Formats: sequence, structure tokens, C-alpha cells
Amino acid sequence: MNHQLKSLVGRLAGTMLLPFQFALMLFHFRMGRAKAARARGDKGAISIELALAVIALVFIAGLVTVALVNLKDNVVKKVEQDPNYPHGGAAT
Repeated sequence: MNHQLKSLVGRLAGTMLLPFQFALMLFHFRMGRAKAARARGDKGAISIELALAVIALVFIAGLVTVALVNLKDNVVKKVEQDPNYPHGGAAT
């Protein structure tokens, strides 16, 4: 039972990380294209590829921010429900 639960949690975590993995793959792809444009000497393509890479990085930062806010909300709920801390304890 414990092994099945670990397997299920691993699959769910992998599924939840798909947007992050996609953004990271997009960033690496754009950086590769920027390096290829630099090798060709195409300055316009370098600018476009770097701009798209920055957009991918901003998307990754947004995903990390959302994950941290969700984690904070979960911790606050658990602290408020803990009977050892009346009225939410010192965290409020």
C-alpha cells in the first residue's frame, strides 16, 4: 500500500510540474536558436530569440511564485487548525 501511494504521489507531482518542464524546454530551445543566430551573425534574429527566452523565464518565475503562494496558504491553514496554537498562534 505504501509503495502504491508513493507511486501515485510521484505521478501527480510529475503531472503538476509539466508546465514548468515545458517552459524550461522552451527556454533552452530559444537559447539554442539565439546561439545559432549569433554564429550566423544575424543580429535581428538574436534580438527576437533573446526576447522570447526572456518571456519564457518570466513564465517560469510566475509558476514558481504561484507555487510559493499556494504553499504559504496551505501552511497558514494548517497552523490555524492546530489545537496547540490558539487563534492561529504567533504566526498571525
